Amino acid sequence: MERTGIITMKGNPLTLVGPSLSVGDKAPDFAVLDQGLVPKTLKDFADHIKVISVTPSLDTPVCDLQIHWFNEDAANMPGDVDVLNISMDLPFALSRFCSTKGIQRALALSDHRDALFGLNWGVLIKELRLLARAVFIVDKDDVIRYIQIVSEVTQEPDYEQAMQALEKITNKV
Repeated sequence: MERTGIITMKGNPLTLVGPSLSVGDKAPDFAVLDQGLVPKTLKDFADHIKVISVTPSLDTPVCDLQIHWFNEDAANMPGDVDVLNISMDLPFALSRFCSTKGIQRALALSDHRDALFGLNWGVLIKELRLLARAVFIVDKDDVIRYIQIVSEVTQEPDYEQAMQALEKITNKV
């Protein structure tokens, strides 16, 4: 399924591939790679709240800001919250980035191999084979509780809005 009119890059319209997810939907599975080339799926984060920060490439200033923001804020989250940053960057590049930039709490994951996260979550950019900038919050039962797909890829997400949504979920636990 292709969707238009949702995102732009520098004002130019782009096409998203995959479903349009909604709050209340069961989170689709995915298969990504960690920095050691170990496959990770949704089940690897079972019984935890998942904050999924989606970035096109950590080698860009806005993506760098985004992962740093969630990495630093994640230090103050309860122990049952996993912060995942998913991009199309190669696992080796993620490892280098995280070690040189001090990313210790957020888990940087790669969707480069099959783009299954992008396809299953509806954030794969057809024209670029990158992921759209987005934030998803998924509860312990794997139900999507918050979605923010940033309309202009070069802009940061609304962090405060995401954190308010996360606080509502963590306070219910």
